[in-house]
Amino acid sequence: MKLYLSVIGIAMLIISVFNIVFNTASWYNVLILVVVCTALQFALDALVAGVINKMPDSFFGVNNRLYKVSETEKKLYRKIKVRSWKDKVWELGGLGGFSKKNLASPNSPEYIEKFIIECNKGVLTHRLSYPIGFLPMLFIPNICAFSIAFPVAVVNLFLNVLPTLALRYNTPKLQAMLKRMNRKSKCIETYT
Repeated sequence: MKLYLSVIGIAMLIISVFNIVFNTASWYNVLILVVVCTALQFALDALVAGVINKMPDSFFGVNNRLYKVSETEKKLYRKIKVRSWKDKVWELGGLGGFSKKNLASPNSPEYIEKFIIECNKGVLTHRLSYPIGFLPMLFIPNICAFSIAFPVAVVNLFLNVLPTLALRYNTPKLQAMLKRMNRKSKCIETYT
């Protein structure tokens, strides 16, 4: 969380200084617009997350092809070493009632299935936040739409891409765990 807040704070500082130096607006308007745009990003992301969280789990099921991770994608995640930095990504799923920071019940197929569903919900939430983050540009006047709202949206995009990658990296591993558990359960049922 500290890393994310640091990135946001540094970005706000750089955007503010740039706009003050190049006199895109008065210094106090620059500061107000940077704070408003940043707060708006938080609000839009929270709105998207709230809407997705209210959707039925059946839309995000384990076998939903929309969330299937391809072999090419898995190779990309290994190449960019998602495993080494994924735990530093800010995880706010707990606010929606299901934290994805740790496996609480690694031996429960029902829990693993719920974990996968929550990962899929997170993926959709973050992906929808990519374009929605650029909406404030429509409401910011003049050049500030490009010198303030656009850079804030780019930072928001970056901070939404990281969790998407982490969730997509973890999902195939969780699906493999669930498949093993289901096979083991069927074997036990067959022999009893």
